[in-house]
Amino acid sequence: MAAVETNALERSYGDLRAVAGIDLAVAEGEIYAFLGPNGAGKTTTVRMLTTLLRPTAGAARVAGHDVVRDAGAVRRQIGVALQEAALDPLMTGAELVRLQATLHGIPRADGRWKAAALLERVGLSDASGRRIGTYSGGMRRRLDLAAALVHEPRVLFLDEPTTGLDPASRQAIWDEVRNLNAGGTTVFLTTQYLEEADQLADRVGIIDEGLMRVEGTPGALKAQVGSPHLELSLADGGAERAAPVLARFGEVQPPRDGVVQVGLARGAAQIATVVLALDDAGLTVESLELVQPTLDDVFLAETGRHLEGADEGEADGDPEAEPAGADARP
Repeated sequence: MAAVETNALERSYGDLRAVAGIDLAVAEGEIYAFLGPNGAGKTTTVRMLTTLLRPTAGAARVAGHDVVRDAGAVRRQIGVALQEAALDPLMTGAELVRLQATLHGIPRADGRWKAAALLERVGLSDASGRRIGTYSGGMRRRLDLAAALVHEPRVLFLDEPTTGLDPASRQAIWDEVRNLNAGGTTVFLTTQYLEEADQLADRVGIIDEGLMRVEGTPGALKAQVGSPHLELSLADGGAERAAPVLARFGEVQPPRDGVVQVGLARGAAQIATVVLALDDAGLTVESLELVQPTLDDVFLAETGRHLEGADEGEADGDPEAEPAGADARP
């Protein structure tokens, strides 16, 4: 049985199709990364899968239960940490996790030890008695994760859990996701970070403009792109003039930040020939780098543009995004 399964899942807002009929299946015990830019439909999909938003069409099952007909059963089986954590700044970290335990029907004594164990697990024991209003962004994300785990969910949904975090806080979240998955928890992760998907996911689904573009393991997706590419910076804004020369060696990608890219079927063996051809054309190479295919190359191949255009830290463009402070945890 799949932990998460959708069939032609849609969500529309008037004439806008935020999610345009997606099919996916996430296996038990898998880390699945839903990768795409802001506005792609990632958060809308998660809100449907976690029963916070009713699908317009299609169907979805989570932990074996239909998200519409068996919403209560779904909620008992899942943990959710959304982009906007619903954390009362006047409560302490320990109080918040104990409250979540109470809401899930866990006896008070059990809730106290669970809260203490989870806060230790996410590295917040020393801050458990502090008001949440004094927590940093990374601490708040880890606290929200602890609260989402209090009832030991089978499936954990993390909606862009590291957006806007510093590298150390991001690494801490990654480590905890790996630990949870090693213990058998299925993780459905939405992200706009290429490295996050590459580092964590068993499989990746790329969504753009509400449509599933491609799905597979990170390695398989990158292999589909094919050859490595050469990135070149040229003097005096020569990127545009270099394109006709580079086209003799492989497919030339649109320049980005003054850097021009060309695919090389034989990789490093062609670099010297490329540089000589540019020199013969009167173009000076200032720097170059041979880059192996990445998930951004996959995104470019599927959509014709780069993923890095997404602005960090913004909401996913959901027309019904939760206002800050709203309690959206099931």
